Amino acid sequence: MSSGQSTVAARPCCRACGTELSRTVADLGLSPLANAYVPPERARRGEAFYPLHAYVCEACWLVQLEAFETPEAIFSDYAYFSGFSSGWLRHAERYVAAMTERFRLERDSKVVEVASNDGYLLQYFVARGVPVLGVEPAANVAAVACERGVPSEVAFFGRVTAERLKAEGHAADLMAANNVLAHVPDILDFVAGFAVLLKPDGAGTFEFPHLLRMIEHKQFDTIYHEHFSYLSLGVVSGILERSGLRVFDVEELPTHGGSLRVFFCHQASAHARTPAVEQILASEQAGGLFAAEGYARFAADVVSIKCAALEFLIQERRAGRRVVGYGAAAKGNTFLNYCGIGPELVEAVADRSPHKQGTLLPGSRIPVIAPEALLEMRPDTVLILPWNLKAEIMAEMSAIRGWGGRFVTMIPELAVD
Repeated sequence: MSSGQSTVAARPCCRACGTELSRTVADLGLSPLANAYVPPERARRGEAFYPLHAYVCEACWLVQLEAFETPEAIFSDYAYFSGFSSGWLRHAERYVAAMTERFRLERDSKVVEVASNDGYLLQYFVARGVPVLGVEPAANVAAVACERGVPSEVAFFGRVTAERLKAEGHAADLMAANNVLAHVPDILDFVAGFAVLLKPDGAGTFEFPHLLRMIEHKQFDTIYHEHFSYLSLGVVSGILERSGLRVFDVEELPTHGGSLRVFFCHQASAHARTPAVEQILASEQAGGLFAAEGYARFAADVVSIKCAALEFLIQERRAGRRVVGYGAAAKGNTFLNYCGIGPELVEAVADRSPHKQGTLLPGSRIPVIAPEALLEMRPDTVLILPWNLKAEIMAEMSAIRGWGGRFVTMIPELAVD
């Protein structure tokens, strides 16, 4: 290398405003893609690991990761199917009932869901006779939706896709996008697509985990490469305004450890802004989301959780107690890889999805089994990785209490039930 060449890598820049990023929120080291489950035939082959380093932009306050893989590589053949969570299905059914009533959706209306997955949500609109279209980039997942009677377009969403769909007659009265806004590296183009496809008086909803809750409840495991951004109402409102859209209502939800459902429309639309918008913005301001100091303790909390988890699992092993995990979720893979936990501490992880069973978790290489196999193992402790589904999993696996088994979660702190 010549003396004139620099070995210092350029700092990443904010995907929303272009400002150079320097403020760390959490540095979780190197990690594989959280949904890159390893099939048995690849068990003896290596994996790619990427930096898992979250920054906050000190100009617009968007919390984000660098993009090391393209959306095409991550989402074109995806392992996550929403329809395997009964709790999430109930959430979707309640959403459909509420939106149908609020926006008076009928047989001449049109609902478009972006990142519609396996039709878990749109199937309830179909049952009510409301025309729908799903837009889903993963062909394997969209095929399941079509089998459920949910018409689905296999495509990544943005301005170009929206213009094509509008020309094909799919302008929408209601557009929904649940837990996808964080998954797009070009967030400005993605949001611009909603401005194109949404009818002049239509309404859109985004649901996403609330950054305020992530910071408050130490939910570092929600940081993984498929989540390019970590969102607040204040940041999302600013991004919407750049496309001629505006927030008119917001609801707080218990899903994913604390989420927001943001309602938006065109700037000129008649939808009135509710007091809830100002209330959430004020809570974000009070929570320090728009100041560097608000992120200072989070990194230290992450290390404390890692230490407590390892101490507990090592004690379990030394005491001869068997530990099996439940829930082969992306957040669990972040947790296991950051903590350095493998099958020597957690023998296996059970999951209801047959698409994951028989594979190995990325990085940790812990085998994924069916819930029935977990019960046959009769573990002493079940580590619940998707802590947001704790109640559902404890009810489903209640049989382990018959032999004195117990449940444990690690976030926001160690809890044994």
